[in-house]
Amino acid sequence: MLLSVKEVSEMADVTIKTLHHYHKIGLLMPSEISEAGYRFYGEKELQRLQEILFYRELEFSLEQIKEIMNTNPDRRTILEKQEALLISKSQRLHTLIDTIKLSITSMKEGIPLENKRLFAGFSNEQQWNEALEEQSKHLEETYGIEPLTVQEADVQKMNEQAAEAMTFMSNMADSLRTGVKHNDVKVTDLIKFHIDFLNGHGHELSALDFAAQTKFFLQDDFHLSMLETQQTGLSYYLAAAAEAYQAQSKG
Repeated sequence: MLLSVKEVSEMADVTIKTLHHYHKIGLLMPSEISEAGYRFYGEKELQRLQEILFYRELEFSLEQIKEIMNTNPDRRTILEKQEALLISKSQRLHTLIDTIKLSITSMKEGIPLENKRLFAGFSNEQQWNEALEEQSKHLEETYGIEPLTVQEADVQKMNEQAAEAMTFMSNMADSLRTGVKHNDVKVTDLIKFHIDFLNGHGHELSALDFAAQTKFFLQDDFHLSMLETQQTGLSYYLAAAAEAYQAQSKG
């Protein structure tokens, strides 16, 4: 059953103008367009709209959403990643609500709230540094690399890159599990998008650099274990795919 723009607008609580804009930028294409120019949407389009709206709730830009969804990961993968991100956001919001309640209680009772608790929940900076602590320690002790630290201004950027990286690794793991060859066009497209995404977010990564990075993962026990825990053989599959992509880039 196909639905009109007006019906979708009312069902999803989005404006008709928004749906027209999504069509214009290629983010959500109608299932059919009548000779009179009326747009109609089917089940797949409604599912895609749901995924888009989840990303919007997570404060991703339309450009970021389009880049992520153009890798064509399966719907389950998208929803699982969105669930993880929304749970994280929910936990932070609950912390903020607790901070408000404590602040109100503090005012009523005339007892100052300790400084550390005063700003609880406002930033994921501390969470990021805690998450990177083990990796930073390993890199410093093994290679003499200065510890990785995340500043408050970096949090949004780190969140965006983490979301893309999770999607990329999940898609690579799925390709390995389903028997997609390391040099298949599906895999090379995933790598191209990943590299383009990073280069569009302040990195300078070539096909050669990416191949070197994946070889490093094979030689480094910390990163090798991290990849193999996600999917057995993933580190070797990733390295082979990166080498194939580099060879194609030369051609």
